[in-house]
Amino acid sequence: MRFLWMVLLTMLLSGCGYNTFQTTDEQIKASWAEVLNQYQRRADLIPNLVNTVKGFAAQEQTVLLGVTEARARVGSIQATPELVNDPQAFANFQAAQGQLTSALSRLLVVSENYPQLKSDANFRDLQAQLEGTENRITVARKRYIKAVQEYNVAVRSFPTNLTAMLFGYAVKPSFTVENEKAISAPPAVDFSVPQPAAVPAK
Repeated sequence: MRFLWMVLLTMLLSGCGYNTFQTTDEQIKASWAEVLNQYQRRADLIPNLVNTVKGFAAQEQTVLLGVTEARARVGSIQATPELVNDPQAFANFQAAQGQLTSALSRLLVVSENYPQLKSDANFRDLQAQLEGTENRITVARKRYIKAVQEYNVAVRSFPTNLTAMLFGYAVKPSFTVENEKAISAPPAVDFSVPQPAAVPAK
């Protein structure tokens, strides 16, 4: 009899989306871990990038300081797995990452004014690594958004919303941008080196 009740309970929970919540919650955790991994990869590149730029463009103190401070703000946020359950903390994390993206974009724009910097092998390698990391961030964010979307639909839909209320599953925050294209637009990387002007033939 007890076994029968367990079978019925299992069928009931399965039919009301309990297993869906288990699956989607694990997908969210995995995709969030990858988002953090890629953001950390970007943060690790920044000190070398700043130092390289400083070697050729030390006078760009405002831009260099902006990148360093933006990275520090990102580092001050405790990006734990639980952060995805706190909308305000998640919004703060997203805002800090957005500020860092903007600061890096300004740094790359400034680099265009220094031909020697643009032609430096170390700087070009760091640019390539940064571009690759930004692309991986874009992919990781999209996977996270998709996982959260599936989970949130289950939380809000009937009859799975009853299971959500029973077991305390709440809507999770996701990435939002004013312009969706910003997600898939990594900082521009220009490897071109200005060519010397042609000398007129005599």
